[in-house]
Amino acid sequence: MKSRPTNILPAVPFLLLLFLSPPSPATGAAADASVYQSFLRCLETNTAPEDKISDLVYSPTNRTFNSVLQAYIRNSRLNTSSTPKPSIIITPTKIPHIQAAVLCTKAAGYQLKTRSGGHDYEGLSYVSDSPFFILDMFNFRSIEIDAAAKSGWVQAGATLGELYYRIWQKSNVLGFPAGICPTVGVGGHLSGAGYGNLLRKYGLSTDNVVDAQIVDVNGKLLDRASMGEDLFWAIRGGGGASFGVIIAYKIVLVPVPETVTVFRVEKYLEQNATDMAYQWQLVAPKTTKDLFMRMLLQPGETTVRASVLAEYLGNADSLVALLGKEFPELGLKKEDCLEMSWIQSVLWWGLDNETNPAVLLSRQPESVNFGKRKSDYVQTPIPKASLEWIWKKMIESGKTGFVFNPYGGAMDEVPATETPFPHRAGNLYKIQYSISWKEAGVEAEKKYLGQIRRIYSYMTPFVSKNPRSAYLNYRDLDIGIVQPASKNSFDEGKVYGGKYFNGNFERLVKVKTAVDPHNFFWNEQSIPVLPSKA
Repeated sequence: MKSRPTNILPAVPFLLLLFLSPPSPATGAAADASVYQSFLRCLETNTAPEDKISDLVYSPTNRTFNSVLQAYIRNSRLNTSSTPKPSIIITPTKIPHIQAAVLCTKAAGYQLKTRSGGHDYEGLSYVSDSPFFILDMFNFRSIEIDAAAKSGWVQAGATLGELYYRIWQKSNVLGFPAGICPTVGVGGHLSGAGYGNLLRKYGLSTDNVVDAQIVDVNGKLLDRASMGEDLFWAIRGGGGASFGVIIAYKIVLVPVPETVTVFRVEKYLEQNATDMAYQWQLVAPKTTKDLFMRMLLQPGETTVRASVLAEYLGNADSLVALLGKEFPELGLKKEDCLEMSWIQSVLWWGLDNETNPAVLLSRQPESVNFGKRKSDYVQTPIPKASLEWIWKKMIESGKTGFVFNPYGGAMDEVPATETPFPHRAGNLYKIQYSISWKEAGVEAEKKYLGQIRRIYSYMTPFVSKNPRSAYLNYRDLDIGIVQPASKNSFDEGKVYGGKYFNGNFERLVKVKTAVDPHNFFWNEQSIPVLPSKA
């Protein structure tokens, strides 16, 4: 196999960078037009004429601007008339377009947001209160799979569904450990760690990355050898957007059996759901690495529904026997189980009853609602009496649901410093708090955000402390932000940085300071640079 796909070869050197003056105090359409024209001249100076770069750049006066902007917005909360909009959207098709976009945006004095799949829960890839451009990576979706070498190159704008489909085309006994939502973009998922149903067997998505391509702040295309091990470490769990523009990752494919087993078992409080939920905490993180059991908790008006959804790398008979011994509270029966291929299990998790793998190539989610997510880590089992108290609070608080994702297995075997993602041994499971709604408007948003924040507060005694940790890919601006006026603030950055990265935060800051000392690649929760000694 080639070292990288043929369509992501290193770019030709730039001819000349046409420097722009910083944004002027002028406002309105005339100022916007001036910025657009200056930026376009810079891009045209630094790309090949035959590329017709002007066809790939959109300003708000373009009739297709809104459709391009909204095509990859996955949260209606961040798609309102009052949501800040970019001044320009760039949709590159070649690496030199990205290199030029970085240098020309930097010269223009604007913020650059890079969007791969648009699933950032807080919209940090396409929303800002500062003047900004979007670098939209949806054209960068090349995937090359080498089944014989058990590896592949996948570009940042590809989706997980596209990746799974391309793997399946080459082999029915190879897979990749990543998320269940097929429309998630590879660039954000892998750079923020990434995980899925193979977590306990093979670790995080980023644990299975062996090379990468990135365009840095100087417009240079780097791979693992040329970027060095510190930067390569940082973009495997530290979030790529703080360090440059991720072009592609080289991944290791993992073996999966010809037959896997899935099941879904539901119980309500009246059916001893509390006993099942308590025992889940003892079994799910400790059982065989071949078994991943996720538990969903959803409140109703008077009760809570607990659902255990699982994937087992084996057949149904052995799974029923295993859980009959380890987890009798579940009451699993053979008729609860479905045996299928790994690619069919991908469809079962992410697309309900779909049976044709080609549906994984669709880039449009089934629906887009208003939503908010938060996260926590649990390190000691929550007692039954406390679970019963939590149920009451869930019912009282509204519609916030929980997703419990078990750790253990491979997650216990990788050192916390191996990648920027630190939440390894010592964590039983991760909680995702989830609330979605369909009503538009400020009052509805206030109501539902209040609900999820209230239940998050109630959970304080039961989760990790000092810091109360969080998962970067479950982006949550509630835990701290860097204000635009103080974007270089180390003190503001370490508030959320310590929660996302624990003891790895300081190394990330050192890498950031070395590769982007003037903090061009920043967002409201990016890695800050070291404080100036001046």
